Amino acid sequence: MKITILEAKADEEDEIIVKCHFLDEDLTLLLNQLRSGSSKMNFYKDNKIILVEKKDILYFESVEEKVFAYTNEDVFQTKLKLYEVAQVMNSKNFFRANKSVIVNVNKIKSLLPAFGGRFEAILKNGYRVIISRNYVPKLKELLGL
Repeated sequence: MKITILEAKADEEDEIIVKCHFLDEDLTLLLNQLRSGSSKMNFYKDNKIILVEKKDILYFESVEEKVFAYTNEDVFQTKLKLYEVAQVMNSKNFFRANKSVIVNVNKIKSLLPAFGGRFEAILKNGYRVIISRNYVPKLKELLGL
């Protein structure tokens, strides 16, 4: 991929032009991030709306039809469903580990093989997440294994 940056003239509006053979999922996510202009997400805690940097999120977990985001310091609730979180988050950094958890790949400290073709990811905060065998190939692809 080639990236070219040109300085706009004083009377010109800022503009981003995307030239591609086809619009794949990664490019679509990048365009959505550019449109939203935010690296933060809205969460709820104690009747307040809290803005959290996406990079600070360790993982998302669905518990009893509610979705929570976990950071090193805190736990926040989101109104999004887990499948909606998967669409919003960058697919290069976040992946579905099992039916109820989405993990930030950058927060994985180590991986252990587990029974039945599964893996166990140990996150930087010590939390352990089981990666079901259906999602192990995606993890391997993201990590270049």
